[in-house]
Amino acid sequence: QVQLVESGGGLVQAGGSLRLSCAASGRTFSNYVMGWFRQAPGKERELVAVISWSGDRTLYADSVKGRFTISRDNAKNTVYLQMNSLKPEDTAVYYCVVDANTRTVVAGTPRYWGQGTQVTVSS
Repeated sequence: QVQLVESGGGLVQAGGSLRLSCAASGRTFSNYVMGWFRQAPGKERELVAVISWSGDRTLYADSVKGRFTISRDNAKNTVYLQMNSLKPEDTAVYYCVVDANTRTVVAGTPRYWGQGTQVTVSS
């Protein structure tokens, strides 16, 4: 059974930083894409960032470009999201996702989801 366990969320002041982690287990994830979505109260779910298996290709939402960095450690089956210069509008539940296909992730329908971790940015 595949499990994605996120950690690193919390409360931070505007301008601060947080680093999210997501450890995947339950199967072999060779050639799988990993990424992060977020959903704020009353808003639609939003793709934040995606990273290829090799880590050489990344995709970011315009709203986080230049502030967030996605990375992964395949030896640990773990994906990270370094979030800098946080803004109150970054407040949301952040979800880790894994899928074999980038297009599926971009379409918003990745196969595997984590349980989510809350990020709250105070002004």
